[in-house]
Amino acid sequence: MKLNEIAKRLELTVRTASDRLDVEVTGGYASDLLSDVIANANQSNIWVTLQTHQNIVAVAILKELSGIIIVKGRKPEEETLKKAEEKKIPIMVTDLPTFEIVGRLHRLGISGIQ
Repeated sequence: MKLNEIAKRLELTVRTASDRLDVEVTGGYASDLLSDVIANANQSNIWVTLQTHQNIVAVAILKELSGIIIVKGRKPEEETLKKAEEKKIPIMVTDLPTFEIVGRLHRLGISGIQ
């Protein structure tokens, strides 16, 4: 499934790299520990987190993730948005908690099993 379809169906607000939403999402990963994401997320996963600082962009680049969903209505820091736009990393936000958005991703067919 493509990122643009996920964003539309889950009513996510796209904050950065709206021109990069045509990428394929091959799975999902949910964690707030950057080291955990580095160790366990797979290329083209969509990452669900409550972190908002610019290091999330570096992790997404390193792991070649399809995008980042920030949960619980948290607002990405301005530097995070600038870096994500510069590096073409889609950041989307939702008011939903992690558990709920992960369940909705799973219902769309996005699996955490690779």
